[in-house]
Amino acid sequence: MSFRYKMILLLTVFVFVGFFSLQGFAETSDYGAKGALSQSDMDLKAMLTYAIEDEYLAKAEYELIMDKYGRIRPFSNIVRAEEQHIRYLLELFNTYGYAIPADTAKDHVVLPHNLKSAYETGVQAEIDNIAMYEVFLERELPAEVRDVFEQLKRASENHLRAFKNNLRKYS
Repeated sequence: MSFRYKMILLLTVFVFVGFFSLQGFAETSDYGAKGALSQSDMDLKAMLTYAIEDEYLAKAEYELIMDKYGRIRPFSNIVRAEEQHIRYLLELFNTYGYAIPADTAKDHVVLPHNLKSAYETGVQAEIDNIAMYEVFLERELPAEVRDVFEQLKRASENHLRAFKNNLRKYS
């Protein structure tokens, strides 16, 4: 086997492994909204954990996008909203005496390859987030938790509209 052939083979293996490793981070199934939507029975602590993970995830995704493409709207506005959403959820964790989950969201995001894909990422993230809160709101919840979940769902509906409006530029 020639040196050149070995190098091509080795490079092919690295590209293949790297591609699927990155895809694994993007498709983490037990984190945030995707994790919540895969569960059939959750207690309040689990719902709050999935909610804060998803807010961490949105913030990390939008920050990564801005690092690559600049502090552009709606990402710059929405990332500030995500920070506020996290604060609301932190208050609930403290109210109920639950340990606050570590923010590992950066381990679960992949940079979209262009700005159009970034808007598509935002659309899907908000669709998943809304679906998660809809599932939570079907449950019996303490009033203050219900209020926060309803507020976060409404905010995600606004974010979804903003991302869809920007995505229309590419149609």
